[in-house]
Amino acid sequence: MVREAYENELQEILQLYLHLHEDHIPEDSRHLQTTWAQILRDPNHHLIVKEVEGKIVSSCVCVIIPNLTRNVRPYAFIENVVTDSACRGKGYATECLNHAKQIAQAQGCYKLMLLTGSKSEKTLNFYRSAGYNSADKTAFIQWL
Repeated sequence: MVREAYENELQEILQLYLHLHEDHIPEDSRHLQTTWAQILRDPNHHLIVKEVEGKIVSSCVCVIIPNLTRNVRPYAFIENVVTDSACRGKGYATECLNHAKQIAQAQGCYKLMLLTGSKSEKTLNFYRSAGYNSADKTAFIQWL
């Protein structure tokens, strides 16, 4: 089942993020709980999960960003695409990305964007097969 995350799933999602690029789970602090509550309350922030046999095995975040151009149509940004290492290659991340696309279309978005730090051809081909391209835009990042 692909759906948006439930309030009681924070720890399971943080565990999944260990398969992304995190090396530890953040301390259960007021800041963490406030951020989690903010994410859950924000109608433009969608934390999408794939659940298999009661376990979250894949996820992505889709944020809808209001916009004044393109006939005042919003756009969507995809981040934190991750699948449990033991569950990769089964189409779970694709299901999450497709769910994000449905949300973006329902919100009238004119585009979906995502960035990846991966240089792996397998990963890049995965995003290409999901309908993304790297030819239309050039991404720049400034780390803060």
